[in-house]
Amino acid sequence: MSARIDAVFAKDRPAFVAYIMGGDPDAETSQRVMNALPDAGVDIIELGFPFTDPMADGPVIEEAGIRARKAGATLTSVLEMAKTFRAQDTDTPIILMGYANPVYQMGYEAFSDAASLAGVDGAIIVDLPPEEDGPLRQAMDARDMSLIRLATPTTDAARLPLVVSGSSGFVYYVSMTGVTGGALESGGSVAEQVARVRDAANLPVIVGFGVKTPDRAAEIGRDADGVVVGSAIVRALHEDGETKALELVRSLADATHAAR
Repeated sequence: MSARIDAVFAKDRPAFVAYIMGGDPDAETSQRVMNALPDAGVDIIELGFPFTDPMADGPVIEEAGIRARKAGATLTSVLEMAKTFRAQDTDTPIILMGYANPVYQMGYEAFSDAASLAGVDGAIIVDLPPEEDGPLRQAMDARDMSLIRLATPTTDAARLPLVVSGSSGFVYYVSMTGVTGGALESGGSVAEQVARVRDAANLPVIVGFGVKTPDRAAEIGRDADGVVVGSAIVRALHEDGETKALELVRSLADATHAAR
């Protein structure tokens, strides 16, 4: 799939993945932050698009989506953000993250065409199970984009092969039960789960949901192929502004890269 994603995981270090909500708090600010993420150490950008019923999102991301929608953000405008970013950065992968309804409404073929033209490398569609993602996956495969699946602590041994069978690029391991921004349990279970998913998928495994601090990012980075942080960055942008948010991103990226 996307050569840009493959290039990230070919580096001899864990990748740092930053999530931002497209259009939060407004289009101009969100674009500036996105454009600055690679210089702050980000290897892969997860670009959220807002949805009215974000079942997997905690209050921080949900409120970011509300702010973005009030500012006029849509799936189409978020794709325009990606296109603008790609005009200045041809290397950093962009992964869209959101829910199936806006993609379905646009049409799988039209979405895949628009995302490909915008320079998007893949997508995580949180509420689209593997039993139902075939048409979207085929449309994205045809445009060399990755449809990335989620594995969780409740993905048992019987279901894991199905979950990872159609994934490409990497597998996103949700290392907690609950919504984004919750408390991640510490201990050795994440390492064991990452190894289990990596063996089943033969793909890199990145870990997200609940990682908030550089220390925790480093701890996860010792075992995973990458670390995702979303809520802490979104909260910092909302409460402390762009400069502080990017300082947090830099500290998280440095800690992840130095993990091993």
